[in-house]
Amino acid sequence: MSGWRLLWDGSWPAARWVKWTLALLLGLAVLVWSARGVNLSLRELLRGLPWVADLLSRMLPPNPAFLPRLAKPVLETVQIALWGTLLSMLMALPLCLLAARNLSPHPALYHLTRQALNALRGINEFVFALIFVAAVGLGPFAGVLSLAIHGAGLLGKFYADAIEEIDAGPLEALRATGARPLQVFVFAVLPQVIPAWIAATLYRFEVNLRAATILGMIGAGGIGFELYSSMKLFQYQDTATCVLVILAMVMTADYLSSRLRARVLAG
Repeated sequence: MSGWRLLWDGSWPAARWVKWTLALLLGLAVLVWSARGVNLSLRELLRGLPWVADLLSRMLPPNPAFLPRLAKPVLETVQIALWGTLLSMLMALPLCLLAARNLSPHPALYHLTRQALNALRGINEFVFALIFVAAVGLGPFAGVLSLAIHGAGLLGKFYADAIEEIDAGPLEALRATGARPLQVFVFAVLPQVIPAWIAATLYRFEVNLRAATILGMIGAGGIGFELYSSMKLFQYQDTATCVLVILAMVMTADYLSSRLRARVLAG
């Protein structure tokens, strides 16, 4: 009862209660509307569970003889994620300087760069991969380009946000002494943002590794191609082996990346 008394102690006026009640009802109405739009149905889910169980039974046990064939695709997936991250970082570095309000030379250039970053990260890697597969052909190079372009938009925003959050004192002090923009960046900006930049880049590598496994399904190289091929050929035990290898690869990358991020942020 004490909780209800606290809730109804009269500290909120009636108008505010009406406002929040209407907002709650509107939110519930939107949820109901969207559930109907996506055909959200527990009955259909329960009806499809036997098919899921049948597929899982066909995948067991995994085929260990398929493992040697996955060695090259796994390395290719890591290479795609590595180069996709590296290229996106190189593209994001100049963009983030123009997209940071406290470093951008002109407001118009700031807003233009921000919108460019929005456009790059607003288009999914899958869409970029379809474009680059058509442009450069099937293979890992298309995957690298798709991850690099999309990642440049994400890392550019992360880098720019980190710059905008720095202490302005060293920045203004160096500018007052007549330091050049490059000197201001190296001695006032970079020391404050480098831990956040490294953490964001490592996280992006994790995301790229997961994305690279999917891009292979449309011909962009990596283990995703083997996963998709085994499913098309109804070799479900090979599919299970691919899934287990992908899980092991992602979990290993997540563990190593988390340890590196923790060391960077701590030191």
